[in-house]
Amino acid sequence: MGVNEMKVRLFIKPYCGWCHKAMNWLDDHDIEYETLDVIKNDAAYEEMVRLSGQELAPVIEVNGQVLADFGPDQLARFWKQLHSQKA
Repeated sequence: MGVNEMKVRLFIKPYCGWCHKAMNWLDDHDIEYETLDVIKNDAAYEEMVRLSGQELAPVIEVNGQVLADFGPDQLARFWKQLHSQKA
C-alpha cells in the first residue's frame, strides 16, 4: 500500500495548539488528511473516544492505526513506523 493510498483522519479541537501543530506537520509533509472537529461534531467526538480511549485531542487514525494526544515528535515517529510496516 503506497503512501497515497493511506486514509488519514485527524480528530481535532479548534482551540488546541497541539492539533494545529499536527496539521502543520501533515501539511509540511504533503500528507492528505481529513479533519474532524470533535467540538462541532458529536459523532466524531464519540468515535475519537472509542478509538483512543480518551477525550484528549489530537487523535490521528491511519488505516486503523491510532495515535492519541501527541506532539509533532511523536507524530514523526508514528509516521516512520507506518512506513516501515508497509515496506
